[in-house]
Amino acid sequence: MKKLLVATAAMFSISAFAQAYPSKPITIVVPFAAGGPTDRVARDLAESLRKQLGDVSIIIDNAAGAGSSIGSSKVAKAAPDGYTLLLNHIAMGTMPGLLRNMPFKVESDFEYLGMINDVPMTLIGKPDLPAKTYKELSTWIGQNVGKINLGNAGIGSASHLCGLLFQNALKVDMTTVPYKGTAPAMTNLIGGQIDLMCDQTTNTTQQIEGKKVNAYAVTTAKPLTTAALKSLPTLQSQGLSNFEVTIWHGLYAPKGTPADIQAKLNTALKAALKDADFVKKQEALGAVVITDKRVEPAEHKKFVAAEIAKWTPIIKAAGVYAD
Repeated sequence: MKKLLVATAAMFSISAFAQAYPSKPITIVVPFAAGGPTDRVARDLAESLRKQLGDVSIIIDNAAGAGSSIGSSKVAKAAPDGYTLLLNHIAMGTMPGLLRNMPFKVESDFEYLGMINDVPMTLIGKPDLPAKTYKELSTWIGQNVGKINLGNAGIGSASHLCGLLFQNALKVDMTTVPYKGTAPAMTNLIGGQIDLMCDQTTNTTQQIEGKKVNAYAVTTAKPLTTAALKSLPTLQSQGLSNFEVTIWHGLYAPKGTPADIQAKLNTALKAALKDADFVKKQEALGAVVITDKRVEPAEHKKFVAAEIAKWTPIIKAAGVYAD
C-alpha cells in the first residue's frame, strides 16, 4: 500500500507539473546571430507564443556558430523540461551532411514540436548580365560553362545549398564563391564581381524591386503572389524536375520532454501560427506561414528526415563540409 501511495504521489506530481507548465520563463535558442532572418522569425514567434502560454516571458538566446550546431547542441543537452527550446531552419536537414563530426543526432536527440514557416528563394544575376529571362539565362549558361561564378553567403548557408542544388540539377559545375554573409555577396553581385546567386526573398526582394539585379526564377513549386516576384517562373516549370528549396523553420525540445508539455507547446504553436499579427510580420519577411500537416510533430519529423535524405548526397557529391 505504501509503494502504491508513493507511485500515485509521483504520478500526481508529474501531472501537476505538466498542468502548471509554464511556471517560469522559457528560453528559445536561436543558433544564429541576432538580427538575421531566423532571429526575426524567433522574436516574432516568441511574442505570439507568449500570448498563448499565459503571458509567460520568452527569452531569445542567440548561440551562433558552426553551421548552427553550437546552439542546436546546447538544446540537445538541456534539461527536458520544456523550458529550453530550439528554433532552427533548414540546417536541421543539412547538418548531417555538412558536419562529419556531429555532436548530436538530429532525428533522435530532439522532440519535434511543429514547423513554422517557409521562406522562398530566388535565382538572381548581376545587373549587366545579358540574359534577362530564365530561358536566356539557360542559353547563356550553356555558352559559358567553366566561366561562371556563383556567389553565396558562406558554406552551409541557404544560398550555398540552393547553389549546390542548382548546379546538380543542371549538371553544370560553376565556380563557387563563398562570402562571410549575404551582405558582401550581394554587394559583389550588384557590382558585377560575381555572376549569379540564389538567396532568400527576405534578402533579394528589395534588390529586385530596385532593379539592382536581374531576377530569373523562384525555387517554390508554385509561383509567388507578391507584387515584385509574381511574374517570375518557378525553376520546376523551366524544366528542373522536383526543384524546390525553401528555408523552413521548426521548433524543437530536448529528447525526453514530457508528452503533456510537448502537446501544450504544439497547441500554443498552432494558435500562434494563426495570430494575425504574426502572419502579417511573416508576410513582410516574404515568408509563408505553415498551414499544412507539417505543423503536427510526426509530420514535422517525417519532413526533416526527407530533407536529410535529399541534401546529404548532394553535399557529399560536392565534397564541401562545414567542419
